[in-house]
Amino acid sequence: MENTFFDLEDKENEHASEIPLAARLAPKTLEEFFGQENILGEGKLLRRAIEAGTLKSAVFFGPPGCGKTALARFIASKADAKTFDLNAVMAGVADLKKIIDFARSMSRGIAKRQKVLLVLDEIHHFNRTQQDVLLPSVERGEIILIGMTTENPFFYINQALLSRFIVVEFKQLGFKALEGIFERALKHKEGLALLKACFTPEAKRYLIDNSSGDARRLLNAAELAAITTKPGEDGIRHIDLAVAEESIQRRSLRYDKSSDEHYDHISAFIKSMRGSDPDAAAYWLAKMLEAGEDPRFIARRILICASEDVGNANPMALVLAQSAFNAVQVLGMPESRIILSQAAIYVASSPKSNASYLAINEASSEALHGPERPVPLHLRDGSRDGDALGHGKGYKYPHDYPGHYVKQEYMPKHKIFYRPSENGFEIEIGRRLRRLRGEKEIPEQIHCGKEDETDKKHSGKHDCKNEKAEVSMEKSDAAVSVNNPGKETENSVLASLENEGDNL
Repeated sequence: MENTFFDLEDKENEHASEIPLAARLAPKTLEEFFGQENILGEGKLLRRAIEAGTLKSAVFFGPPGCGKTALARFIASKADAKTFDLNAVMAGVADLKKIIDFARSMSRGIAKRQKVLLVLDEIHHFNRTQQDVLLPSVERGEIILIGMTTENPFFYINQALLSRFIVVEFKQLGFKALEGIFERALKHKEGLALLKACFTPEAKRYLIDNSSGDARRLLNAAELAAITTKPGEDGIRHIDLAVAEESIQRRSLRYDKSSDEHYDHISAFIKSMRGSDPDAAAYWLAKMLEAGEDPRFIARRILICASEDVGNANPMALVLAQSAFNAVQVLGMPESRIILSQAAIYVASSPKSNASYLAINEASSEALHGPERPVPLHLRDGSRDGDALGHGKGYKYPHDYPGHYVKQEYMPKHKIFYRPSENGFEIEIGRRLRRLRGEKEIPEQIHCGKEDETDKKHSGKHDCKNEKAEVSMEKSDAAVSVNNPGKETENSVLASLENEGDNL
């Protein structure tokens, strides 16, 4: 039996419905693109190149669903060129050679000067050999290559090929852009208009908020909600919040342990602890853990931060970080997240000092580039050759002297590397070192009723009452240290930390 016109139309509609909504709504003009105004706005370089038809080889990189593929397809549809579409996951060197041979044949004879455009998705999956195959043809202009990737191309594409590209970064789509895409889908005849879908404001907001800036994810969820909802008596498919929640999967976190995101997130986490922001540290910690990051990797970074950025301003930070690391190895997830949270928040909330970090860096530089310093005889080991060579002779045992301290040479051409900060317990350390070195104490400066112009500009109002209280507490701590200058008591350490906690 022959197919009627209506049978053919139904089959075409059925075939169209099998194509994902995101593909059906791919922009046909630059005006239909939402977001990416930084590269596609009026007068921008990329837009001018596309409109003039002069775009050379380029690489588009950015998060999923931000328009990379859509723009590449749009360029291909407008280009006066033979277009090939490949995915780097599936393609190999043989496929590339066929396209290159075709491009070379098109540049000769009657088809001379015919352009060849290669649209290559997931280009970061190509290894160095595959990328090198493309290099000569891209350099000679035999093919125009548009590569797309969700990864940072500076990490995955070799520099020789990258230098021939225009590198274009796509940003994650914001709420306004996603809302525009959603509205277009509801009204477009190839979108959800024929389904007569009506989303409540709550449902629409929920889908946009949980799409993670991914337009493809948003449209797929909207289509699923529409086609699985039966029309009401008025013929309209009413989609409420409950349906929307069922239609979109759990929010996906853009985080790959082998990608640039891995390093960006751990960097943000460390810098948040260093910057004394416990809330930001807790957020980046949670995001990494929810994305499946190894808790031991995070624990090691907390250990480093506790020493590098807190140091002796709060020595307990390193103790707690080490305890957290040990606990994480014993417990595993999900309990480890509690341990890591405690340690990260403690480190972030502690007074900061990188004095120890700077000291070892400066000492290392001195050891490598400074004058040679042999170990003084009185500091050498005298257990085997003390009598014959005089090793260890003249060494003064500090515990035999008052205050458990005696002045003697510990390093030829002595140089100071460790400079305690004026934060936390290092205030007490600094006082003790100055006393031992015979340096003058830094006098306390208290302004009551009078302020110079510098104070007014930098600090605003002075609270003299609080300053007097802090100085009084510091003098009390100093008195404890003076009574026993060689051995700081536990009470002195705790008192200093408590004082700094108050100052925080």
